Amino acid sequence: MLLFSVFAEEHPNSWFPKENMFSFQTATTTMQAISNFRKQLRMVGSRRVKVQTYADRRARSFSRSWSDPTPVKPESLHDSRDSGELQTSTGTLDEGLDEYADWEEERELERVSCEEEDFMPPKIMLISSKVPKAEYVPNIIRRDDPSIIPILYDHEHATFDDILEEIEKKLTAYRKGCKIWSMLIFCQGGPGHLYLLKNKVATFAKVEKEEDMIQFWRRLSRLMSKLNPKPNLVHIMGCYVLGSANGEKLIQTLKRLMRPAVVDFKSPLELSAEGKEMIEMYFDFRLFRLWKSRQHSKLLDYEDLL
Repeated sequence: MLLFSVFAEEHPNSWFPKENMFSFQTATTTMQAISNFRKQLRMVGSRRVKVQTYADRRARSFSRSWSDPTPVKPESLHDSRDSGELQTSTGTLDEGLDEYADWEEERELERVSCEEEDFMPPKIMLISSKVPKAEYVPNIIRRDDPSIIPILYDHEHATFDDILEEIEKKLTAYRKGCKIWSMLIFCQGGPGHLYLLKNKVATFAKVEKEEDMIQFWRRLSRLMSKLNPKPNLVHIMGCYVLGSANGEKLIQTLKRLMRPAVVDFKSPLELSAEGKEMIEMYFDFRLFRLWKSRQHSKLLDYEDLL
């Protein structure tokens, strides 16, 4: 019989396990278990499509696609440009001071949260639903390490805001004020690109131009540790992004966007020694190999994983 995770008491509609502890219940058949699991599964962003109306989408599309057609007189153009430059300069300075103050405040909060002897730096595991058999990934993570926090998100309907909000919520639940020391992004992609969300492919060119993607990486950097004596780690799994020169350009662009946080990106081949080390950092290696061997199989017998 197939077994699956029981949901946390405080969030009966959420699939996320409380403090990474798993308990299980049985189903009468494999097909019934899969059906029940998918009915109860609530991925990050999965409800967004239900509340988003056609009018909302059209309004946003209209506002993005059109600008104010009112003509501007040549003499007023110069004045407005000078005024705009002054405001931009002043605004940038103020924003810089505010960001520095926020940075120091967050660093102090993190310091307080890390002072306790039992503190283990959190490891965020971000899992795209586009990964084949992604729903089983929480069952193959290391159970001897409570610092691993799995987050499954809906590739089709989630937004960058959804993902960031869920990460913040999970960090607060783990230890208020703590930040990410290491992170695994498990998604599809290929040499030089990451397929993060539907119609959102991260390449070095798009990451520099698309505002929502820029803001995602900048906001993610605010969630990285400010106390880690070593660079914070971001592992990329599910694709070999460094398989081309554009992949290296993408990584360098992401590092630049995430400053002043110091982040080291790694995307080793799973069959390499470094890849094995990455897998063992987050997963039970035996269960991972078993899951991997059946990832593209039509067989639904996953009892060994559970």
